[in-house]
Amino acid sequence: MLRFVIAKLFFVLFIFQLKAQEIPPIERFSPQDYSADDQNWSISQAEDENIYIANNRGLLEYNGARWNLYSTPNQSIVRSVAVIKNRIYTGSYMDFGFWERNNFGTLVYTSIAKEVKDGLVEDEEFWNIIPYNKYVLFQSLDRIYIYDSTNNTFGIIKSETRITKAFRVENTIYFHETGIGVSKIENGKARLVLNNVTINNNEIVNIFQKEGNLLLLTRENGFYKFDGLNYSKWEISSNNLLSEISVYNSIRLRNGNFILGTISNGLIKLDAKGNLLFQINRNQGLSNNTVLSAYQDKSGNVWLGLDNGINVLNLNSPYRLYTDNQGYLGTVYASAKTSEYLYLGTNQGLFYRPLDSKEKFTLISNTKGQVWFLKTIGGNLFCGHDKGSFEVVKDKAIKISDDNGVWNIKTIQDHPDLLIEGNYNGLSIIEKSINGKWRLRNKIRGFDISSRYFEFVSNDEILVSHEYKGVYKLKLSENFYSVISYDKINDDKGIGSSLVDYNGEILYAFQDGVFSYNSSSDSFSKSTLLQSYFSEDNYVSGKLISDKDNARLIGFFKNEIVFVEPGVLADEPTIKVIDLPSDLRGSKLGYENIIHLENKTYLLGTTDGYLIIDTNKSNAKDYNVTINGASYSTLKKDVKPIDIKSQVTLNNKEHNLYFNYSVTDFEKLSTSIYQYRLLGLYDSWSNWSPQPKVFFENLPYGDYTFQVRAKVGSKISSNIASYNFSIEKPWYLKTGAIICYVLIFLFTTALIQYFNRIHYKKQKQKLLLAKEKEFEIKELENERQIMEFKNKTLQQDIESKNRELGISTMNLIRKNEFLSTVKNELGKANDLKDLNKVVKIIDKNINNTEDWKFFEEAFNNADKDFLKKIKKQHPALTPNDLKLCAYLRLNLSSKEIAPLLNISHRSVEVKRYRLRKKMNLPHEASLTNHILEI
Repeated sequence: MLRFVIAKLFFVLFIFQLKAQEIPPIERFSPQDYSADDQNWSISQAEDENIYIANNRGLLEYNGARWNLYSTPNQSIVRSVAVIKNRIYTGSYMDFGFWERNNFGTLVYTSIAKEVKDGLVEDEEFWNIIPYNKYVLFQSLDRIYIYDSTNNTFGIIKSETRITKAFRVENTIYFHETGIGVSKIENGKARLVLNNVTINNNEIVNIFQKEGNLLLLTRENGFYKFDGLNYSKWEISSNNLLSEISVYNSIRLRNGNFILGTISNGLIKLDAKGNLLFQINRNQGLSNNTVLSAYQDKSGNVWLGLDNGINVLNLNSPYRLYTDNQGYLGTVYASAKTSEYLYLGTNQGLFYRPLDSKEKFTLISNTKGQVWFLKTIGGNLFCGHDKGSFEVVKDKAIKISDDNGVWNIKTIQDHPDLLIEGNYNGLSIIEKSINGKWRLRNKIRGFDISSRYFEFVSNDEILVSHEYKGVYKLKLSENFYSVISYDKINDDKGIGSSLVDYNGEILYAFQDGVFSYNSSSDSFSKSTLLQSYFSEDNYVSGKLISDKDNARLIGFFKNEIVFVEPGVLADEPTIKVIDLPSDLRGSKLGYENIIHLENKTYLLGTTDGYLIIDTNKSNAKDYNVTINGASYSTLKKDVKPIDIKSQVTLNNKEHNLYFNYSVTDFEKLSTSIYQYRLLGLYDSWSNWSPQPKVFFENLPYGDYTFQVRAKVGSKISSNIASYNFSIEKPWYLKTGAIICYVLIFLFTTALIQYFNRIHYKKQKQKLLLAKEKEFEIKELENERQIMEFKNKTLQQDIESKNRELGISTMNLIRKNEFLSTVKNELGKANDLKDLNKVVKIIDKNINNTEDWKFFEEAFNNADKDFLKKIKKQHPALTPNDLKLCAYLRLNLSSKEIAPLLNISHRSVEVKRYRLRKKMNLPHEASLTNHILEI
């Protein structure tokens, strides 16, 4: 009874200490991540390092980037899986068989259970698969089927009770039967080797070889040894723990340690001697406390198939995590190690625990609140706190000053009893009193700016960095009571900037890089140190930490932590890179804190605990990138797989291509990124991307080579995966089409030439016609000019005739007027006889028809055919009427017409009136105008 109570107390104490463990990183996959059921019964790995898991919904495949689920033909639970060469064997409900990869990169299943002549037992499920030379053993609870993979034949071992499990121990196959014991298979038959009440009534979880003996692990009672004759308990320190838990499965690691998966207590790791190394359950980050299966992969990771999810334990990782899942500690801002204790300064206070202990961290009294700083100076541990500064002695904190927010404390050269303290309100001096206790001496007056980072450049000059204001240089008084003067020497500033002294050189770091202080010029100049790491896409913080004890400078970047050491044989520093991305390391940006523990092991504070980094461990693994599959789509969006084992030629409509690829990196604290290029389209590599796939759209015809490479952390894959393919020319660019185009071109050219000849001929004819027309036009123009000349001449003749007519008319008028005057005068004479003779002569001259003929001829010359036209229009006109019309045509007045007709003016008017009537002119019409218009 006492032993049972002690065991219970030990177990409770152990469970309590579990919360203080430093454990390897755990990568967790939920059912939502792998898109299958909760339970995972068995795990195996292929030569290409892909992982295969037996899941309730089928066979799971994981290539480091993508999960694939393959359902069995009968849609049943897959209970077991084992990769043997290029086949993945699985056992399920009423079936077992193997999967092989086809040319398209997917798995195809072949059942071999149907080859069993006598058939399977009703409701049989296959829980275990064991490879043995050319044989594959499938174990159910009723039988063991021995499959000869060469001859395709079966041997069967039947059980009268229940086969709990079968095991391979080196070159021997053992199996346990309930109520019977442990048997081994010899010559295809079972032979009982161990029959013991304890064993018979307890399920065997696994059997191992140890020092020439068998080591049997039971579900409820721990380990037993069997030398072939004697059977005894294996006495180890963890027996009390093992008696309180139920082990469901186990494996032995390649280094001899044991992994035990329990039903309700998570995972337990024992060393080769049976001592407990650690236990991980849900409180420490395991997804579930029920471990159904465990498997160690080629990289040393331990895969756990859980009752609800899949976890990967990175046992060989250079990192160990202390995670405060309950929020007891808070975010770690500072840490320190003494010869006895490990201290953590957090936003919750100052905590400690003994070194190399698994005890829980304890809060030191009076330190609750924000801790900024921890450092050992001259054998004394100092703490910078939001409430002031403290000296820490073991588990006690002794108040030194009440300054608000103590950032840092440093020594002062040549003043061993003085320390300078940077705080929210500037700088202060603390001194060591006669009794050896430290106390505040004075605040340094004249500078009240927060002084998180400061470094001495001489005995009385100090640089102070403020991340929002820049760097100040202070001149201190002789006894450090006041600031004599200060100037800003650098306006560069940025969140996360820092100021450190590394090997006597003062460095200022912010997003633009590292700058070194030059005392002679009193300024900062750009340093080449870490220059390549301060790129825009890699910068997260300018925090630099100087590890003076190990002459190391430590910087924190987006993808890595960088350790700088002085060069051994040259001035060039030695740089060691730890591939730990900022989003995975969990440190508070700008407040990163790291301390050296021992050898090359460091402690890095995180937002929920801390991380132990072993810088001696490097990633020596070579990574290979693999193209897992490819497909193409047409304009109709039909997606079809591509044979990735041979070069294909796609038609021109199949020009949208999709590739997926992966690298088998299963580390939680590392990232995998990819880079690709498509030779034939562009030769340059793409930017690095975490996406394990790429899509090319609307590729033109041609020959292509797709290439991809990977980078895990800072390590580039040792290979470049490639795939060659071609896209045919469209039908209109193929040889036959081109020949047709040539023929069409030749025919078209000939046709064009034919029509051109016709066209040119027509154009020539048109040109000739145009020339002829032009010639005719010129002739007509010449004729026109001649006619114009003739008309001009005729016009001149007419004008001449008109002048003659006018002159003749005027002469007639003058002559008749003169004769009439003479006649009138003669009429006054007395001698009538002689006078009558003269009067007759005068009358003869006045009425001379010769004058009229001359006038008519002149008139007709001037106004051709006028008298004929008017006679034609008015046939009733008499010769005297025509005379009157002619005189009116000359636009003569009645007064001027009267002498010409040898009548009175009144008689002319009468003649005009009669003429109007003969012409039938209306009253309002002008006679003269009518005659002029003819």
